[in-house]
Amino acid sequence: MSWKVVYQQWLNEEALEPKLKEELLALDGQEDKLEDAFYAPLEFGTAGMRGLLGAGINRMNVYTVRQATEGLARLMETKGEEARRGVAIAYDSRHMSPEFAMEAARVLAQHNIPSFVFESLRPTPELSFAVREQNALTGIMITASHNPAPYNGYKVYGEDGGQMPPHDADALTEFVRAIENPLKIEVADEETAKSAGLIQIVGEEIDNKYLALIKDVTINQKLIDEVGRDLKLVYTPLHGTGEMLGRKALAQAGFTSIAVVEEQTSPDGDFPTVKSPNPEEHSAFELAIKLGEKEGADVLVATDPDADRLGVAVRLPNGEYQVLSGNQIGAILVKYILEAHKQAGTLPANAAVLKSIVSSELPTKIAESYNVEMMNVLTGFKFIAEKIQQFEDTGSNTYMFGFEESYGYLIKPFVRDKDAIQALLLTAEVAAYYKSLGKTLYDGVQDIYKEYGYFAEKTISVTLSGIDGSEKIKALMSKFRTQAPSEFGGIKVAVSEDFKALTRTGADGSVEKLTTPASDVLKYTLEDNSWIAVRPSGTEPKIKFYLATNAQTQEKADENLAAFEAKVKEITA
Repeated sequence: MSWKVVYQQWLNEEALEPKLKEELLALDGQEDKLEDAFYAPLEFGTAGMRGLLGAGINRMNVYTVRQATEGLARLMETKGEEARRGVAIAYDSRHMSPEFAMEAARVLAQHNIPSFVFESLRPTPELSFAVREQNALTGIMITASHNPAPYNGYKVYGEDGGQMPPHDADALTEFVRAIENPLKIEVADEETAKSAGLIQIVGEEIDNKYLALIKDVTINQKLIDEVGRDLKLVYTPLHGTGEMLGRKALAQAGFTSIAVVEEQTSPDGDFPTVKSPNPEEHSAFELAIKLGEKEGADVLVATDPDADRLGVAVRLPNGEYQVLSGNQIGAILVKYILEAHKQAGTLPANAAVLKSIVSSELPTKIAESYNVEMMNVLTGFKFIAEKIQQFEDTGSNTYMFGFEESYGYLIKPFVRDKDAIQALLLTAEVAAYYKSLGKTLYDGVQDIYKEYGYFAEKTISVTLSGIDGSEKIKALMSKFRTQAPSEFGGIKVAVSEDFKALTRTGADGSVEKLTTPASDVLKYTLEDNSWIAVRPSGTEPKIKFYLATNAQTQEKADENLAAFEAKVKEITA
């Protein structure tokens, strides 16, 4: 069916939501914009679906939410009576998030599937926790994570509290695609569904259970009792959900000297004080830095809108603040967790740390120095969640920590997704530890480099939007496969890994089979153990390049990284 036919179908729909009808009428004659809105439906990727708010099948609106939920309901119905366990639903501070959450609940109620909907906005990690706490079969989180204000999204969770794994996600996609006209999906009346117990409102009781469990995230309570009240911490929730639990978690642990960026405390889908509510960007810390300078803060922390990602800025010797990379945060948390448990005599013999294949190898070196196994998984926190479940089922390993370079961390597995509230709490403890030594978190990072070598990483995201964007991304991936580089920055490629073909190829042409699930990722390991990876984003029109190197000095590591970046630009030109 052509995009023009689908567009006309929407335009002719008498019951179309009025605001969407107005938008379509305003776009009359603007064929490029209309085609982009209707040429293809939003697709599920590594973290669900995400897109611009607006009218059309390639946009986030009540109809695409209904379609996704109708597909989910049909998938759940294949599980028989298990479907009656229901769905936990939460949402963040973005525009239309509460409406989308209730639309999903109404679709489920039409199928006689109960839902547990949070009374107001909540962090993504609490949704993950609620799925298991409520014994729900699945979960839905309405969020676009750290994307700019015009976006919203829809994440689906499995019964383990992790994002839906590939097998179920593929099945869900098939059910969603089988729905020919999302405009005709029937939904239950909200009040009738509530009266029948098919829509149940939850809130504070789940908060309290989560906060009770988060007490176990900190490791050295004596240290916090001695130093915690003196640690000066600036926190910003960036207009998102972190305020719901962040300060409560810090306060109950004993961190009381907390200054909050008031201009960014209230939830606001416009995110008026930042270009993008992304804590990995220095610009998101501008107000926090001003407050930090005023308060003389030891450390600045920021959570993204759905509070699954944490950014950290550390104070430099000259008093200025520097935003750490996701890999640096991961390294300093791994180091502290393993050292603290070693000192306490609580480090298990079968301890394991998990990270994605595109994250730094510095935490690997740290783990190895403690005789702790580091396991690599594909990008997407669902794969870390799967490993956690495997550990619990088999007793093979004890989970200590999991992270992705994209600012996602999980300390305790009562949550099965990235948890910025947990990471916020442990970061405060780590900062207190270094403060007790007369040092800052910046000093801590430098100490790690001195011990393990200087590591430098960079992620380059190339946005290719619109109708031609996906084809350009496919062409770039094909180019890397058919014209595989033999060197980067003058350093020869030693091993090439294709996670789609599941092959590992040595410089001598020898080929081994990879054992991971198939994924569209290419990774090149160089002779000096530097590496470069490339993959399309699962939820955005982007292709991502991950560059990583290490050397005996910071200068040499930075030099290598610059050479790799130049090579990537040459290839993508």
